Amino acid sequence: MDWNSILPELLKGFAAFDWRNGVMILAALVLVYLAVFKEIEPVLLLPIGFGCLLANIPLSGMTATADGMMSVLYNAGIKTELFPLLIFIGVGAMIDFSPLLAQPKMVLLGAAGQFGIFGTLMLAIVLGFPLNEAASIGVIGAIDGPTSIFVASKLAPELLAPIAVAAYSYMSLIPIIQPPLMKLLTTKKERMIKMDYAPKPISKTTLIFFPVVLTLVVGLLVPEATPLISMLMLGNLLKVTGVVDRLSNAAQNEIINISTLFLGLAIGSTMSGQAFLNLDTLMIMGLGLFAFALDTVAGLLFGKLMSFLSGGKINPLIGAAGISAFPMAGRLAAKTASDEDPDNFILMHAMGSNTAGQLGSVIAGGILLSVVSKLL
Repeated sequence: MDWNSILPELLKGFAAFDWRNGVMILAALVLVYLAVFKEIEPVLLLPIGFGCLLANIPLSGMTATADGMMSVLYNAGIKTELFPLLIFIGVGAMIDFSPLLAQPKMVLLGAAGQFGIFGTLMLAIVLGFPLNEAASIGVIGAIDGPTSIFVASKLAPELLAPIAVAAYSYMSLIPIIQPPLMKLLTTKKERMIKMDYAPKPISKTTLIFFPVVLTLVVGLLVPEATPLISMLMLGNLLKVTGVVDRLSNAAQNEIINISTLFLGLAIGSTMSGQAFLNLDTLMIMGLGLFAFALDTVAGLLFGKLMSFLSGGKINPLIGAAGISAFPMAGRLAAKTASDEDPDNFILMHAMGSNTAGQLGSVIAGGILLSVVSKLL
C-alpha cells in the first residue's frame, strides 16, 4: 500500500481549509448554540447554522455554487422566490386580522415600522452602494425574510446571501435587540399604561372579503407586490373560510416547515468563508442592524405620539410591534408590558400593530421594486 499517495488524498480537506472557513464554522456553531441552548428562533437558526457549517467544509460540494443538493435548493427555491412565497402562504394561514380590523388606527404604527427601510436606503447610497443594492439592503428593515429575499433576488441577486442572512438573523434576535430600545425610549409609567380592549365583532363575511379586496387593491396599486401579498392573503383565505381545513393546516404546518427547513439550508450554503467574508458583507450586516433599530425607534416614537394625543390611553410599546416579524414582535411588546405589571395585557393591541407591520413591509417592498426598477 502506497501511503505517500493515499495520505494526501485523505487529508485534502485539511489542505484546502483556510482561516475564513474557520471563522464561518465558529459563526455556524454560534447560530446552532443560540437555536439549541437559548431557543432563539430554532426553526430558522438551526438549519441556517448547519447549512453554514456544511458550506465551510472544503471540497464537500455543499455550497450554493457547487453542483449538488444545495445548488438545487438555492436555484429552485431562492432564485425563483418559491420558498419565500410558500412561507408566506403559511404565515397568512396563521395570521388573525381581527385585531387590526377592530382597531384600524394600528395601520399607522405598521407604517411607522417601515421607516428603517427608507432611512437605511438613503444611508446605503451615501456609503456608495448603487441604487438597486441600496434598495435591497434597505428592505432588511422590513424584518421579514421572505420580503427581503424576494426584493433582493430581483434588484441585486449578487447580494442575496448577506441580505438573507442579515434579515433572518436579526428577525431571530428580536428578543435581544428590541428590549433595550423599548426601555431606553419609554418610561416605566408609559410601559404600565393599560389599554381597554372591547373587541368589535368582526363578521365572517368581512374576514373573507378582506384578503380578496386587499389583494386586488394592493395588486392594482403596486403590481410588483402582487406575488407576496397574494400568497399571504391566500393563506389567510384558506383559514377564514373554514371550508378547507386540511389545506389551512398543511399551510400552517407541513408547507411552511418544509419550506423554512430548505430555505435555511440554502441560505446557510451561501455562507462559505471565501464568498461571505468581505467588506461589503460587513457593511450590509451593519446596515441591517441600523435598519432594525431605526424601525423600532420610529415605531416607539410614533407610539409615544399617539399616546400623547390620546391623553395617555395608548401604550407606546405597541409601536415596537409595527415591524413585520409576526408574531414575535407582538408577543415581545406584550411581554415587556406585563413584566412591568403582570395585570397589564396589551397582546391584542400589539398584534393589531404587528399584522399591520406585516402588510406594511410587503407594500413597502413592492413600492421599492416599482420605483427602483423604473429608475435603473
